[in-house]
Formats: sequence, C-alpha cells, structure tokens
Amino acid sequence: MNRIYLDNAASTPLDPDVLNIMIDILRNYDGNPSSAHNHGRQLKALIEQARKDIASLIGASPSEICFTSGGTEADNMAIKGTVESLGIGQIITTSIEHHAVTHTVEAMAAKGVEVVWLPVDRQGFPNMATLEATLQRGPKALVSLMHANNELGTLIDLEAVGKLCAKYGAILHSDTVQSMAHEHYKLSDMHVHFVTAAAHKFYGPKGVGFLYVRGGTRIPAFICGGAQERDMRAGTENVAGIVAMAAALKKCYGTFEQKTEHLWKLKEHMRDLLLSTIPGVKFNGAIERGRSIPTVLNVTFPGQELEPFILENLDILGISASGGSACTSGSVKGSHVLAGIGCSQLETANSVRFSFGVQNTMEEVEAAVKKMRTFLQVQV
Repeated sequence: MNRIYLDNAASTPLDPDVLNIMIDILRNYDGNPSSAHNHGRQLKALIEQARKDIASLIGASPSEICFTSGGTEADNMAIKGTVESLGIGQIITTSIEHHAVTHTVEAMAAKGVEVVWLPVDRQGFPNMATLEATLQRGPKALVSLMHANNELGTLIDLEAVGKLCAKYGAILHSDTVQSMAHEHYKLSDMHVHFVTAAAHKFYGPKGVGFLYVRGGTRIPAFICGGAQERDMRAGTENVAGIVAMAAALKKCYGTFEQKTEHLWKLKEHMRDLLLSTIPGVKFNGAIERGRSIPTVLNVTFPGQELEPFILENLDILGISASGGSACTSGSVKGSHVLAGIGCSQLETANSVRFSFGVQNTMEEVEAAVKKMRTFLQVQV
C-alpha cells in the first residue's frame, strides 16, 4: 500500500539536496567552530555564511539571527528573555497559540506577570480593538501572536499588529514557524522584535531553527556556558543543521511562486472534492488566499463522534494526518485551538488537519478523499 503523507505542518520531508549538504559537512569537516585553528575557522565560516544567507532572505541583518534547536526553544527564549530584561508589565496573546507560547506564557503568569488573553473570532483572527484597548491601558506589553496558526492555517495581519505595537511602545514576538518560506518577509521594515522559525517545517532537518532578534534588543543568555550566538545561547553549534537550514530556506524562496501555487492547488482541490462528495463537511479557520497559508486545511466531518477512531482508521487506510499540533499527539484533551475558536466537543472530535507539501500530488489528494469516503461510508 502506498502511504499518503498529509501531515507536513508537523514536519516536512528532508529535501534530498539539503541532505547531501549535511552529509558533506558531516563527512568532510572536523573540529569545533569555537576553536581558533584552521579546522575551527572553516566551520565558523560556514555558520556565518548561513547566517548571512538567512538574513538576506528575510530582510534582516546577520547579527539579528540567533541559531537555536528549533521553534520551541526560540519561542521560550524570546518570551522569557523579554520578561526578564525589558521591563514588561504584561503579556498579550491568544489561547490558540502553539503550546510553545501558551505554556511559556503560563509559566510567566505563575511568576506574577499579568497575562491578557485576546479573544479570537471563529476563524482564529485576534480582536484588534481589544488589542489596542489593552495596549492603550498599559503597562508596557509583550505581544505574542503567531503569524499563521499551525492547526487552522489562518494568517493574521502581522503588519497591522506591528503598527499598533509601535504606537503604544510594545514589544512584538511572532511565531512564524508555519509561515516561514510561505510568506515573503522584510523584517527591517516591520515593527517586530522577535520572530521564530524551525527548519523541519520547510524541508530542512529536525532539531535546528532560529530566532530573529531585532537590532538594539538585548535579552539575557538563555543557555549559559559559552559565548556562542553572541552570548545568547551557549553550546557547540549544530553546523550541519545550520547550513542545511539556510540551504532549505534558500531553495524555498528560489522556487517561491511555483511552490506556492502548487500548494494552493492541492489545498483547493481537496476542499472542492470534500465539498462535492461528503455532505455536511465543514472547514475550520480561514481557507481563502490572502487570509491563510496554502499548506493547512482543517476539516470537520459530519456524523457521530469519530475520534479517536478517525485518525486511527485513516492511518490504517494509509493516510497520515493529524488532529492538531504534533506536539500534543496522544493527548485526550482535544485541540485547544478548535476549542479556542468555539468549536463544540463533537466538532473537535470529528476534525482532522490535512497539511500539504511540495512532494504531494493531485492524485494523492484524490486518493485520500476516496479513502475517507470509504471510511465514512458516504454514498454519492
């Protein structure tokens, strides 16, 4: 049985060209990047070139890029570092952020930091009027809003949020793990202080990511023990992963138009097939171009409660998808994102997140929908 992988929001396949770059570095380069001898200098040069490449792709300066182990660490680093060092009196966020943000914010709340949970609408857009009123009231705030929701695909207006933050002197952090490589960024022109990304969401390796820290913004060391990453994150760098991440991001932007159009066609094809063949199917979050990313389609199927059997049966049928964030797989609590936008328990139980990658085909989408119809016993 040919399996169909539709869980790219959890992790994308490693690009073969990127893998070859990693293999070359692991085979042919020895030493520690912090060593002063030739072997160390060669590795250090590779890291700094990767830093320059990433910075140029997202409209930043190389000094604003800090390499991490992934998006979760980067989110923790930004939020905890801001609270510790930048005079933050409150954190403003939403209940539908990734748990890398919500759990970190809850940890800060346990230490006495005021937290304001912005309301969101049925599609996952934050209430901008409440945001402005909260900022206007004070005190100095850290606003943490993800650009594209990892379960819904909803894409917020980050520039509008940035303008409000600039107006009231707030610090802005955005988790861009899902939108990086699917949106064009010029961070130098945006009022945003922290942006996080993870390589395995754009066909790079797992275990490496980066944090953009706007020039002039200083946070304390997140990991102590060395002077790596401009004294913000100690530890010997993952050179192969860093270089591979830069190569993966560069390839994504180099084929941006073709990649984006292909992904949109996959998403829209599945949407249209589901609407025409499964009566009563509904979608969660924004699904239109310009209001969502092309990689995510969150679907609620009709009928009695299907979960946990729906994902299990899809897996048996050869379809890999998810009920929400991969970081909460196995949880019996259901999706906090769907609950946060007002979905009922039944809707949450009957919802599946399908997410697309460049390797997917129209034929795979058609086969997946056909298998779903078989499972749901839909007669057309």
